[in-house]
Amino acid sequence: MRRLPRFPYLAKTPDAAGAGSGVSAAAKADAYRWLEVIDGSEALAWVEAHDRDTLDVLGGPEFDHLTAELREILDADDRIPFVVKRGEHYYNFWQDADHPRGVWRRTHWASYCQSQPEWEVLIDVDALNAAEGESWVWHGASCLEPEDPAGPWERALVALSPGGTDADVTREFDLVNQRWVEDGFQRPAAKGGLSWIDRDSVYAYTDFGPDAAGRSALTSAGYPRCVKRWRRGQPLAAAETLFEAAPDDLMVFAFRDRTRGFERDFIHHASAFYAQRLIERLPDGTRIPLDLPLSARASVHREWLLVLPRDDWTPAATCYPGGALLAIDYAAFKAGARDFRVLFTPDARRSLEGFEWTRHYLVLDILEDVKHRFVRLEPRAAAAWASLALDTLPPSGEVGLSAVDDETSDEVFVVVTDYLTPTTLSRLDLARIESAPAAPDPVKQAPALFDATSMRVEQRFATSADGTRVPYFLVLPAGDDDVSRATALPTLLYGYGGFEISLTPHYAPDVGRCWLARGGAYAVANIRGGGEYGPRWHRAALKAHRHKAFEDFAAVAADLVASGVTTPCQLGIQGGSNGGLLVGNMITRYPDRFAAAVCKVPLLDMRRYHRLLAGASWMAEYGDPDSADWDAFLRDYSPYHNLREGVAYPAVLFTTSTRDDRVHPGHARKMMAKMEAMKAGDVHYYENTEGGHGGAADSAQRATLSALAWRFLWQRLGGR
Repeated sequence: MRRLPRFPYLAKTPDAAGAGSGVSAAAKADAYRWLEVIDGSEALAWVEAHDRDTLDVLGGPEFDHLTAELREILDADDRIPFVVKRGEHYYNFWQDADHPRGVWRRTHWASYCQSQPEWEVLIDVDALNAAEGESWVWHGASCLEPEDPAGPWERALVALSPGGTDADVTREFDLVNQRWVEDGFQRPAAKGGLSWIDRDSVYAYTDFGPDAAGRSALTSAGYPRCVKRWRRGQPLAAAETLFEAAPDDLMVFAFRDRTRGFERDFIHHASAFYAQRLIERLPDGTRIPLDLPLSARASVHREWLLVLPRDDWTPAATCYPGGALLAIDYAAFKAGARDFRVLFTPDARRSLEGFEWTRHYLVLDILEDVKHRFVRLEPRAAAAWASLALDTLPPSGEVGLSAVDDETSDEVFVVVTDYLTPTTLSRLDLARIESAPAAPDPVKQAPALFDATSMRVEQRFATSADGTRVPYFLVLPAGDDDVSRATALPTLLYGYGGFEISLTPHYAPDVGRCWLARGGAYAVANIRGGGEYGPRWHRAALKAHRHKAFEDFAAVAADLVASGVTTPCQLGIQGGSNGGLLVGNMITRYPDRFAAAVCKVPLLDMRRYHRLLAGASWMAEYGDPDSADWDAFLRDYSPYHNLREGVAYPAVLFTTSTRDDRVHPGHARKMMAKMEAMKAGDVHYYENTEGGHGGAADSAQRATLSALAWRFLWQRLGGR
């Protein structure tokens, strides 16, 4: 299922090894700027000392036990190996205790349906690391569809990351002979990529180095500024430039739609995070920018153009609301037609979460008060699209649909899960449900990784400071009873609230085993800034309105206390990345609302965020610190600048990664150092040396980070 928004993270961000040099007078007021030098000897010594101190405090038998339980979950042999179909094969990437960095493998459908499929291993990343002395982390593969539909799939572009950074390399792999292609396409490490045009040429969008005039190939945000056509046998430097974005734009990339009979080439040009346009590139090199609002998202499939305007839009006499989904014949649109068909209209309770094409149908994923509803649409050229509700799919939990093969089939994979129910994978033929709706055919069932007997999930609503109704999910442990509850529960509240990303229920065995099974309650807040109610819910917390997200989260925390679930001294919070900014603001704005906070790979210094790694790309979300935005609102929600002497802050654990090249580790380092200097109390820090923005590169590292967080929370909230 294509989730919305769908914005690729493809760009190169600069190495900040030299960040902090040549500081201004204002910078000198920041006593901890030296911690921005990622690989500086002083900074790394500081990191090593704090890692050691944190392990001394949180280590021990209980930490070891948690780590072992998490490794058991992460390396379980009976997890579902999710697959994608390419030709006659079904491909999977798999990690376990014997393959910590993983293997890329494939099988046939009949074998996949068995309890123990026979896998053909194509790439063993651990063996590759041993042979090359590297620390590669798998970043995916793109297979080239053959010109002959009956022919074999012969080539793939494989992305590998050094240590888990967003920056990666691309190498060409021979799927027939199962080896790297000698003198094939190879892209040096950068944030960018290659995409297939045909067997002997690719689109390249990466760091090409400065041009003849000395201009960077990257935008000021650190993303690729140029798209080139790179032909087999050419040096990358000789590739033909097809498009250049302005230095202050966000990014650009290109791709070929290889749908048979509808082959087209497109350039995706983003001038800002929420300002992007799709440009068709004709065979003669002519470029046709689609005449749509820059804030709208567009998708072309076969003969149809789909448009999702973020704001109300009136292209002719009709006003289409933001968050609607519109369709029009693509050829007619290019000829000037603007008579769109409205496929979905949002309301106060419903938003479009995503969509998926099969050969003959379009499936809409609609969120209704954060619960999935699916509708199958059948496109028709001269009449309304036929609609059928897929009522046999579960009404709650997380449900995902993905086409098995949208070129030839109407079958979809159906993935179903919720907080307490292990994931199931089924297969459903949308062409066979017309007269008698059928349930999907089960294929794989994941094991239960904790005992959920008597546990339950509720959806509740809190009231924010401005009266807005904010939904949240609450998962209660076994034996809890609102009527007979004698004591409040240790409770963890999680949130994100940004970039129009929705938080929907999913099976979380680490939460189940390490928290719920030990008697804790777990809550997930669907605060503004997310996508749970579409663009309006996101816009409500943009820039100057960011405080609305924090107020929503505080309202959920207050509701948990008012309803007797927990108390402030038993309430913990957790968030990462943009959710780390949320946690940072809860620490500085509402320090008395909770007792412990886990703040992962966070943004915290909003005065400097746009100058650190990929931060400049998020100014459409947060604002521009070099403008009036700083005094108008950004200063107000920069946690690093709002720490105050003498305040009783809750216990905090900061975690990040040295190799996070998306959100700079300096945010967490500086916040920790400042709180430590202020003698803010129970504050701890752990920085993993690998893992990129995900924080960890393999199961062992993931288990260590998670065990630290759970141990910290139980010590502070559960008295263990």
